[in-house]
Amino acid sequence: MSTPKPSHRFVSNTACEFFPCHRTDHPERFNCLFCFCPLYFLEDCGGRFTLLASGNKDCSACKLPHAPEGYDYVLAKLRECFRRPCRLRFDEEPGPAGEAGTE
Repeated sequence: MSTPKPSHRFVSNTACEFFPCHRTDHPERFNCLFCFCPLYFLEDCGGRFTLLASGNKDCSACKLPHAPEGYDYVLAKLRECFRRPCRLRFDEEPGPAGEAGTE
């Protein structure tokens, strides 16, 4: 298994005190580019997560943005949201007129 080269698509920060932040058998293929996943706030991010009692996501089982292919996945998901609005986890429920936040 080859190690990806550093680029705008793959960054491995082995000097980070938290590296790797998720359990992995292949730390040389762990992508740190999306240290904080830009898809966290999407209701349907496509990743492996569980919801905590607080309503926050626990993404510790998700390596999707950290895979070498994670850059392409994240950008495709963001493009999808730019074409049609994606539901965000903190969106309010639609009000009686069908608009979010209507009182």
